[in-house]
This record gives sequence, C-alpha cells and structure tokens, in this order.
Amino acid sequence: MAVSAQLLVEELQIFGLECEEAVIEKLVELCILYGQNEEGMASELIAFCTSTRKDCLTLETLNSFEHEFLSKRLSKTRHGASKDKVHGHAGARDIVSIQELIEEEEEEETLLNSYTTPSKGSQKRTVTTPETPLTKRSVSARSPHQLLSPSSFSPSATPPQKYSSRSNRGEVVTSFGSAQGVSWSGRGGTSHLSLKVLGHPEPLTGSYKCMFQKLPDIREVLTCKIEELGSELKEHYKIEAFAPTLVPAQEPVTLLGQIGCDSNGKLNHKSVILEGDLEHSSGAQIPVDLSELKEYSLFPGQVVVVEGINTTGRKLVATRLYEGVPLPFHQPDEEDGDSEQFMVLVACGPYTTSDSITFDPLLDLITIINRDRPDVCILFGPFLDAKHEQVESCLLTSSFEDVFKQCLRTIIEGTRSSGSHLIFVPSLRDVHHEPVYPQPPFSCSDLLREDKKRVQLVSEPCTLSINGVIFGLTSTDLLFHMGAEEISSSSGTSDRFSRILKHILTQRSYYPLYPPQEDVAIDYENFRLYAQLPVTPDVFIAPSELRYFVKDILGCVCVNPGRLTKGQVGGTFGRLYLRRQTAGGKGRRSPCAAAQVVRI
Repeated sequence: MAVSAQLLVEELQIFGLECEEAVIEKLVELCILYGQNEEGMASELIAFCTSTRKDCLTLETLNSFEHEFLSKRLSKTRHGASKDKVHGHAGARDIVSIQELIEEEEEEETLLNSYTTPSKGSQKRTVTTPETPLTKRSVSARSPHQLLSPSSFSPSATPPQKYSSRSNRGEVVTSFGSAQGVSWSGRGGTSHLSLKVLGHPEPLTGSYKCMFQKLPDIREVLTCKIEELGSELKEHYKIEAFAPTLVPAQEPVTLLGQIGCDSNGKLNHKSVILEGDLEHSSGAQIPVDLSELKEYSLFPGQVVVVEGINTTGRKLVATRLYEGVPLPFHQPDEEDGDSEQFMVLVACGPYTTSDSITFDPLLDLITIINRDRPDVCILFGPFLDAKHEQVESCLLTSSFEDVFKQCLRTIIEGTRSSGSHLIFVPSLRDVHHEPVYPQPPFSCSDLLREDKKRVQLVSEPCTLSINGVIFGLTSTDLLFHMGAEEISSSSGTSDRFSRILKHILTQRSYYPLYPPQEDVAIDYENFRLYAQLPVTPDVFIAPSELRYFVKDILGCVCVNPGRLTKGQVGGTFGRLYLRRQTAGGKGRRSPCAAAQVVRI
C-alpha cells in the first residue's frame, strides 16, 4: 500500500508534534512493514508517547515504539495466522524477509526467461516501492546500512560514541616490503583467481561428532606426533639413536620427548619435564636440568631432542637442544593459475565495539572493500562475539543464528559491486557456531548463484592456496595462548612473537600447545587430521589481542592484523600485495611484495 509522508506530517501536527525528515522517513518505513495507514500509525504513536511520557519524537523513540509495541502486535498477528490457516494473514515482514521473497521471485523469473527466444528479451516485471520505482537489481545493490538493521535484533542499538569520534582512521601503523607509493587497489571481480583449500590429507568440510574421546586416544595422537617429528629430527641432525630410558651414565645421551608441565601445570626456568613415552607409565617423565644451556625457548607440548649427561640417574643435565625443522614450501605449477600481482585484505572480529551492537566497524570495512576492490578478502570471526555484553546478558531479541545470517548477508551483498572474493573463517568465539577445535566451516545454504562463485566458507584452521600462494589461516589467538606458557633464555635481544611463530612452523601444527588453553576444546582425533600444516605457508595470518606486526619468519611472512575493534575503540586490519613465483624459477622468492596494517 502507498504511504504519504505529507499525510503523516499533517496527522502528527494535529497533536502539535513537529518531526525531522529522518523521523518521517522511519515512520513511512514502519507503516509499510507493519501494514498501517497514516492515521492509524499516528494514533498509535501518540498513545505510546502519552503512556511513556515522551515529549518529542526522535529516532530513539521510534525504535522503542517498534520494539515495545509494533513487534509485539506483529507476533500476535503471526500467532493468530497459525491458528487460522484459511482466513489468516502472514502479517508484516522485516526487511530481510522481504528481500528473501524478492530474490526467490527473481530466481523463478530467471528460470522462465531461459525458455524465451532472444528476440523477446527478458520478461521480468518491475518491482516498485510505495514511494519510487525500484528494480530488483537495485534492491540487491542496497546500501549495507539498509541491509543490516541492528534495531531489528537489539532494543538498545545505540551508536558507539568513542568509535565514531576517532581521529586516526586510515593511519598506517606498520609496513613490510616495498609499501612506499603503493596505490593499494585490487582488480575486484576482473581478476582470475585459483582458490583451493588444502588438507593433510583432506580439508575439513563439515560437522563431526565430538566429546567422545578417551584419554588413551589422546595419548595415541600425541605419541604419533612425537614419533613423526622425532623421525624428522633424527634424519636432519644425523642422530644415530635415541636412548630408551634414563639410566646413570657418564657419556652423553640423546632423548626424544615432549615438554611437559610440573605439578602446578607450569614450566620452570631451571628444569622441565620431558615426557618420553606416553604409552606407558613407567619411565615416561624425565626431569631435565636447563642450567647449562645459554639459550632455549620451550613451551608445554613441544617435541624436542635433548642431549645431556646423567650422572645420578635422577636428572638429565641438558647440554644441547635440537630445534625443530620446518616443512618445505609449496612448489608452484601451471595449475596454480596466473602469476599476476593480486591484493588481499585481512580483518578479524569482533566487528562491533564492546559498548554497541550496531556493527558500525563492519559497515566501515565494507566501504573500504568497495573503495579498494581487493581481489580477496579474508574475514575471521567472531562475527557475533560470545564475549559481547549484550550477548552474554541475552539482550538480543533475535536468535544468534539469525543475527549472524543478517551479518553474513550484509557482507556478501554489500560487497557485491566490488567483485572481491570473500573467505570466511570461523572463530571459537562465534556464539552461534560449534565451539570445538578444529572448527567446521560456517553453513550457508541460501547463497545466490552469483555469490557462490566468490564466497568460500572454510574451517578453523585452514590452509588455502590463492594462485599458488599458500596461506595458513587461524582465528585462534595462538600468540596469546603460547606466550603465556613459553619460557626462554637468550644472551641477546629476543622477540617473543618471532620465537612463538618459529615454534608453530617447526612443530608443523596450527596449535602445538599441550595441554591447551582452557577455552579451547580440542578433539584430538580430528586435530591430527585437520590441524596440521601440510607445507610451510608463504603467508601465515594469526590475528591476536596482542600488538599487530608483519614479520618474516624462516621465509614465511607472518601477519597479525590485530582485531577490527579493541573494546570501545577502533582497531586495525591488514592488506597485502602478492605475486607468486613463476613455475620453474630458480631459487625461492617470497611472494609478498608489500604489506601494511591500517587503522579502521
């Protein structure tokens, strides 16, 4: 039905109410959504303002009016419709529901048009709104602000004050490579990219049963890990044999095992426990004295080879630690696509500030994507953060799943004009998703055909090939977890981030820490299958609460882009220019030409 803004103004003026244009526009929208005419809407609004003692009409007042009155009436209407299917009416629909109906109709008409002759052309009908004609294509290209309506799922969706008043937006906080003078714009949908998810041996593509593992099964996985890495270390360092047990001897012995915690669950700088045989209880834990070592870096779960002397039979005095060996890099071939330069944008949630649920930072990121048109956007969760105050307090009026879907739809449709490929990586903090590690990909069964070509839903963690450039992706805060447990000693300046990243690459695992941090529920059977590095990645993306950086570690460019928000203020995101080496090239050259971390 048609709604007249002028008639609404006249009805409200009868009661002496003057409104701004934005308020009138919102009222027109409410009339359409809830099936009200101008007179009825004005009467109900005046009654609401009188009962709640609101003297002036603002957008905040309208939001309260919608949630406290209109939405309740809507739920009653739908309830009545379910009771009377013959005479019932579906009631008003929200914007997302209307959009779904339009898209379904568009798909049906596209199918019908495929049967017409070319001379007849398209037979699509025009979809119009009460105010102005609007084509279906322009509906799908709506502003992200129209697609995502926080007031539809939160009664207190107020804008973030500190975030909105920030003055350092767009500031480059760290750079890598030849970033000077780079234009930082991609080719969007015009680039021909080859995207493949790699596995060891297969990638994780769906949900699995968890919480059924037994302690012997965990020991078996850890023992296999020790044996596999031990075999590599033995071959690399030309070690003849490992000593089976700790027996008194004056000659040096070489032991293989996993670093374990003491009775307090911590590592000691003076001595550690080497767990050499996890399958049997006898002789499994061997005390190792570190006092003779000038340099070391250890963490619980690390597989090491220790050389030392045991004179008493009670403790091994370590004289040398053998470091792990990283996997080889991927060798590009002709199947990896072209070797042209491409741009990748990386961002990690939360996408809301801690004092608001309005997703303003996400909408700003979408604006940046449409402006710069990166070839690939890698977006890490959490998208709806389990640690957000309104989520923890259960203040949202929609289900977590529905809010996430609205968020996902906003990103996909809001960036459609850019043509950028979108990679979605889940997080253990995504409140609607399965909180188990490794984490299966998000499910999204209602993607449009045109979006399926550019949207990729991957697991956490994930190894991804983009035109032959290998990316290691994880949303779990490895740096924070391992940094809290690591002990080290160094004669010179030592960088903790570099040490931890080196451990990840040489331990060949996305989460080598054992026991894991208490918030990480690991299913070890699937951990062995889906959380191991198949190769050393060219680029490793590890978002963290800790300070952002871009570093070259053992030839791998490691990036912590930070999080898009930090409490009530804006955070950072990353961008990279990459170009893989042509197949058959001599020597290896890093594919990362330049990288930056930028404030949102």
